[in-house]
Amino acid sequence: MSPDETRTILVVDDDDVFRGRLVRALAERGLEARGAQGATAAIALATEDSPELAVVDLRMPDGSGLDVVRELHAMDPATKIVVLTGYGSIATALEAVRLGATHYLTKPADVDEILRAFEREKRPPEGSGAVDPAPSLARAEWEHIQRVLTDCGGNVSQAARVLRVHRRSLQRKLSKRPTSR
Repeated sequence: MSPDETRTILVVDDDDVFRGRLVRALAERGLEARGAQGATAAIALATEDSPELAVVDLRMPDGSGLDVVRELHAMDPATKIVVLTGYGSIATALEAVRLGATHYLTKPADVDEILRAFEREKRPPEGSGAVDPAPSLARAEWEHIQRVLTDCGGNVSQAARVLRVHRRSLQRKLSKRPTSR
């Protein structure tokens, strides 16, 4: 790419405020940024003009971010895709990468963290000899809690019953997000 060409990026998120801020921040960093509110709009925009980069939220009212990843990757395998979500889990991260995502970040993620994720290469496939550090016990527990909470529709009381812990204990655990893998 020549220095005078601008890289294109598609931001897919149903949160209007977050999407707008991210599009502006990316444009301020020299990218040609476009936003889409959901899966349908994202696929339509990408069909018109395939982006070089894409940030895709996992949960949207009109479809899954994983479906968007699959479609974007099918349209143009060279598109680098970062999946961004507030509901992080190892299983979802692996599925996103398997479908063509470059990386997977949990919210909140700032624009610089997102841009760094595009610069990293995909993780090597299993069995390649490369060692990926295992998540910490605190991180694995937090991800399990998030998965159960998501399955319970965000109902903390119901999730506490499923996990067999006191509701207040679960709320304390939810407020302490582990920072390391």
